[in-house]
Amino acid sequence: MIDYIHQRISCPHCGHLTSVELDASQGDQVFYEDCKACCHPIHLRLYRDEVHDRLRLFVEGDDNEQWC
Repeated sequence: MIDYIHQRISCPHCGHLTSVELDASQGDQVFYEDCKACCHPIHLRLYRDEVHDRLRLFVEGDDNEQWC
């Protein structure tokens, strides 16, 4: 199973592309990362999909959600 990846995400507030490091070795996680361009918080939810052997990352702002 994949534990560590780098993922490029788009800020849901300003659209700025940024890279985040993801560590799923401890299972599902919820955390915040501040956008380096607009400084708004980006809500990230990381899930391990063991059936399909992949990680799912949900990126949320205040009123929307997208997944990678």
